[in-house]
Amino acid sequence: MKLQEVIEQFMQYSEMEKKQSKHSCDAYASDLRQFSDYLEAQYQIKEISEFNHLQIRSWIASLMQAGISARSISRKISTLKSLYKFMRKQEWVSINPMVKIQLPKVSKKLPVFVDEITIDKLFNSDSFSDDFNGKRDELVLHVHYGTGMRLSELINLKEKDVDTFKSQLKVLGKRNKERIIPISKELLQYISSFIALKKEKGLVLPELLCSENGKKLYPKLVYTIVHQSLSGVTTIQKRSPHVLRHTYATHLLNNGADLNAIKELLGHSNLSATQVYTHNSIERLKEVYKKKHPRS
Repeated sequence: MKLQEVIEQFMQYSEMEKKQSKHSCDAYASDLRQFSDYLEAQYQIKEISEFNHLQIRSWIASLMQAGISARSISRKISTLKSLYKFMRKQEWVSINPMVKIQLPKVSKKLPVFVDEITIDKLFNSDSFSDDFNGKRDELVLHVHYGTGMRLSELINLKEKDVDTFKSQLKVLGKRNKERIIPISKELLQYISSFIALKKEKGLVLPELLCSENGKKLYPKLVYTIVHQSLSGVTTIQKRSPHVLRHTYATHLLNNGADLNAIKELLGHSNLSATQVYTHNSIERLKEVYKKKHPRS
């Protein structure tokens, strides 16, 4: 069976049955296209029965020589593992060469976040214009920091998902898993005001956030809104929407929130993904110790 045919069926399976996000599917497609192109260019291989762990290792070595980060290479290896798991399930292969492939060691990076003083500066600034776009941009930041939701979750958040009576949002996360996020009265007021503004302008889009011409927001626009807003109050290198998600989690932990509760709020499937925020908390404790302990 031709590798390209297998990849196409695997992509359909990932999207339709596994319900992977568009971002994940795009990453899979890119990784597998690179792998397929390499096999054909280096070994003239097109059939899945013709390659083994040696060609896979050769591909990984070429990625390392090209200066690709260990984190990116690990993701590509994980993509191949998923592909082979799919092929074994379909009984297209009897041997899985990925069992002989090891992930490269990846240095763990602490999540980048913004401190509480800077967040106060962000929301107390007068950088937001008083027109529709200004109100929308301000709400984008409030929702990101006030809920910790992912970029894709924010873009797809519907007006009907806002429960004004219970002060909470229903969020559709990865693999169509729903979760409930409580929100502050302040954030609820910002949301209600924006919904009223949409009605004034005759915008009937089901999504909460939209452009002035009634179009659904797209990732690049949200990234630009967050990046430009954070640039006005901080010099940290990363200023993406995910930084506000990290900030939400870190501030909750620093103020005494239970780690399991943060896991549920973030929509993590396991606790290990949430535990990375404890390192930020430890760094904060070290800083307090250095500043306050007489013999530090």
